[in-house]
Amino acid sequence: MNSAAYLRRLGLPELLTAPPSAESLRALHVAHVERVAYEALDIWLGRPTSIDPLDSTERIIGGRGGYCYHLNGAFSHLLMALGYDVTRHVGGVQNRNAEPGITGNHLVLTVRGLPSAGNPGGEWLADLGLGDGLHEPLPLVAGSYTQGPFTYGLGPSAVAPGGWRFEHDPSGSFAGMDFGPEPAAMSAFLAKHHELSTSPESGFVRVAVVQRRDASGVDTLRGLVLTRLGNGAHTVTLNTARDYYAALADVFGLPLDDVPAEEKDKLWTRLHDAHEAWLA
Repeated sequence: MNSAAYLRRLGLPELLTAPPSAESLRALHVAHVERVAYEALDIWLGRPTSIDPLDSTERIIGGRGGYCYHLNGAFSHLLMALGYDVTRHVGGVQNRNAEPGITGNHLVLTVRGLPSAGNPGGEWLADLGLGDGLHEPLPLVAGSYTQGPFTYGLGPSAVAPGGWRFEHDPSGSFAGMDFGPEPAAMSAFLAKHHELSTSPESGFVRVAVVQRRDASGVDTLRGLVLTRLGNGAHTVTLNTARDYYAALADVFGLPLDDVPAEEKDKLWTRLHDAHEAWLA
């Protein structure tokens, strides 16, 4: 893996030789969610994606984002290369009114050995793949945590003995997430990745969602509707392809330089047709 190129993408080239620390983990996490979008546009482009962490790192270095398997998979590989003690876990994200469970629809990371003033045990929840979720890593300590407009809860999981439960803010896009304590290989997510990428019931297949978190809130593009939650809250519908692709580039850092013009035209047609069907 080209760790130097990855860190340049995050704007943190100086951390290539820095020893692991809680401060550096926070800087890496914050830079990643602010610079690398949560997105699954390749599903709408008809491009199957790999979740191999090396493929995901190249994807990110090349200017794209991804969802949890890509983002947390690549980030775990970067952290390992930088000397961090990181573990992957099988998790389950639940939508509103859904039952908690370890469904495998989410990849979670924990990082150990990084004590700080507020976390003497030194264990952290790091998660870039929750869309409008974490801006900074959370101490793996039960409690309530506020980041920007959101207040999160963290405590023992009722469905995964020895695991943890993350409760999202009521204004967030999902209810919560549970994960078990056992380490997981990337192979544990292959079947679910195929399902999420292809099933008509998948949220990624039904709606093209792009999100970017920052310190004061989150930008979300659902289909053609762009919403800001936090400072400068607003909602606007992007009625032209020019506006849509400008928003991807300017708001989410996604110029889609890897997508030819004719594929962008086809994507816009699919998005516009889906938007019209939703309005109807």
